[in-house]
Amino acid sequence: MPEPAEMNGTDIGKMPGDGVSGSEGKDPVANGHAENESNPFAEYMWMENEEEYNQQVEEELLEQEFLERCFQEMLDEEDQDWFIPERDLPSVGQIQQQLNGLSVNDGNAEEILRKSILNPEAKEFVPGMKY
Repeated sequence: MPEPAEMNGTDIGKMPGDGVSGSEGKDPVANGHAENESNPFAEYMWMENEEEYNQQVEEELLEQEFLERCFQEMLDEEDQDWFIPERDLPSVGQIQQQLNGLSVNDGNAEEILRKSILNPEAKEFVPGMKY
């Protein structure tokens, strides 16, 4: 094969990779497509179903958004169910206030004993011992 500097115009058109893509040396038609190409608009056929494609993409985006919301709700519910001491336990001040409100009163002890149905003569219960 001759060097590019030694070629004339007719030789350049016969070189492999001469710039005509996919036609392998055949002359392109004036519209830029080869004669044997069945549908010159094949690369634009995706536009035929553009509305269906857009609808499908929109449904996928809505589904993804729904899943993200559900996941966030699940995390929020999980946070509520877990025991978090700082949130769930009363503060020291609240406990102190409750303790101050408590009092011991033995005045009702005799009344409680009178109404009791327990046997005061019963043996003391010891776990693991058979009677």
